[in-house]
Amino acid sequence: MKKLVFALVFTAISSFSFGQNSAKKLLDDVSEKINSYENIKVSFRYTLRNTEEDLNQEIRGKASLQGAKYRVEFMGITQIFDGEKLYMINPEDEEVTISKTDEDDTAGFTVAKFYSFYKDGYTYKMDIVQNVGGRKIQYVKLTPIDSNSENSHILIGVDTKAKNIYKVIIVAKNSTKITVTINSFETNQPIGKKLFVFDKAKYANYDINELD
Repeated sequence: MKKLVFALVFTAISSFSFGQNSAKKLLDDVSEKINSYENIKVSFRYTLRNTEEDLNQEIRGKASLQGAKYRVEFMGITQIFDGEKLYMINPEDEEVTISKTDEDDTAGFTVAKFYSFYKDGYTYKMDIVQNVGGRKIQYVKLTPIDSNSENSHILIGVDTKAKNIYKVIIVAKNSTKITVTINSFETNQPIGKKLFVFDKAKYANYDINELD
């Protein structure tokens, strides 16, 4: 489940061609603005609901991103990607798993792809508009092109003025709904040089497993 989350704390075209173009442009504007920042720090709330299985989880996390590098603290695990290798640090099991990420893997969207995963494999449609604390949040509905996708659809809530993502809602076909809400969003902040570096000396007593 934890790996699924990390891999994870983003219709008939003729009937809504204008709406689809507008929806994609809004997401493209967000992605372009995000890519203009030197770095990003966010805190978020993750909720998982499944009424059929009586599942109800709410977990908070935080992430820092700089280029391809990132560090995420979520569900008790620290995940560090230094640009080449991914380190999954699990204090509960006293274990570190080291692996290489596959940039061509499109099975899900990773932290690094949070602001760009929408670009492939979906159709787009403008959805509802909400007022959240005086902010206009425009939702875009993404429907997977692949009929075998485990997801029914994804809703991305965009702050239309700030051009930032406020919320992502993933609705699965098995009645599971995952919601990621961005609670705080900071850009171009001072970041320590060691933030995206795995210090093996700190985990001398851990089992370290390096995958091919």
